[in-house]
Amino acid sequence: MTARNTPDSSHPAPQRPSGTAPHRVLVLNSGSSSVKYQLLDMSDHSRLASGLVERIGEETSRLVHTPLVGEGAERRERTGPIADHEAALKAAAEELSADGLGLDSPALAAIGHRVVHGGLRFTAPVVIDDEVLEEIERLIPVAPLHNPANVLGIRTARALRPDLPQVAVFDTAFHTTMPEYAARYAIDTEVADAHRIRRYGFHGTSHAYVSRKAAELLGRAPEDVNVIVLHLGNGASASAVAGGRCVETSMGLTPLEGLVMGTRSGDIDPAVTFHLVRVAGMSTDEIDTLLNRHSGLVGLCGDNDMREIRRRVEAGDERATLAFDIYVHRLKKYIGAYSAVLGRVDAVVFTAGVGENSGPVREAAIAGLDGFGLAVDADLNAVRSGEPRLISPDHARVAVAVVPTDEELEIAVQTFALIGQSHN
Repeated sequence: MTARNTPDSSHPAPQRPSGTAPHRVLVLNSGSSSVKYQLLDMSDHSRLASGLVERIGEETSRLVHTPLVGEGAERRERTGPIADHEAALKAAAEELSADGLGLDSPALAAIGHRVVHGGLRFTAPVVIDDEVLEEIERLIPVAPLHNPANVLGIRTARALRPDLPQVAVFDTAFHTTMPEYAARYAIDTEVADAHRIRRYGFHGTSHAYVSRKAAELLGRAPEDVNVIVLHLGNGASASAVAGGRCVETSMGLTPLEGLVMGTRSGDIDPAVTFHLVRVAGMSTDEIDTLLNRHSGLVGLCGDNDMREIRRRVEAGDERATLAFDIYVHRLKKYIGAYSAVLGRVDAVVFTAGVGENSGPVREAAIAGLDGFGLAVDADLNAVRSGEPRLISPDHARVAVAVVPTDEELEIAVQTFALIGQSHN
């Protein structure tokens, strides 16, 4: 997939700094066995380079680097063992240096890190120091799959550039505006508080970016717009955003709750876990693996790629058809529920891989919701575009839109803004 290298108008671009003032941000997204990175020029929000290091720690490690500026810029790939995250980041730095964009460049202002879980303490981006890093580590029990890798990426980057500001941008931060009655589960409050059990929500950078971009598409200020955002990728989540503030979201303590996803179940009766322990003799680890890795679309029909599922549906495959229907049914439930939560809805917005590219999913999710003022224009829905666009007919009371997400740009903008504030 080729990254877009066009300025974005949803954030007002700052004036190009004079002289050699630092104006670039490197965005790092560190996973358990991968590191994704993008280098952005914050004077015009353009991308300078992007890359992915995957299968870290294996003999078959691979780095794919894409320079996005300069004559003859072509994707480069290297394979072979990359032992750990330090080696991965050093390899990425070498590729950036080959393009004249190295980590030692005086134009580099900061490194922005995607951190999945910020708990209740981190409601906004924060400059990383030892205390912040310790708190992110303390949150590992509520994000065991993500925060350890995020911490590893931060430690590695700080070791490589200890003099450079490093900023944590949290997936959960956008959702910390939820009222207590939406964020709390109906369990014993002492138990909940002792173990940090509540709805945190995820994909927050995407929901923040897309809801703001949707307001721009409607020609209105974010504070004047109520939006339902459907972030539909392999992981999927919904949010209700009132006047630019999240008031409800589908993911909870972990990313397991909510919509049907590629490999995750989404909403399920909690007693299913007890039943599987008692009747099937499954361990908690086995149940965790079942619900997170072998459920959702892949559990229902063996595929988690919506393109393949649609191909099978069109060929008359009953399992794929049922999986698709369950997926869409859950979407409809959340659209209806969040319409009630918001009271007034100005737009329903689809984003992420499935949301941006699957016309059949969008059409099916909105079908039959005429009473909510929702409709999809078939011709508009069939258009493939990388630009934000309306797909509802002119007469529709509520807009339906497709807004490509840009989490890396959101992280870079928040990072650069924070660094600017800290220098004032």
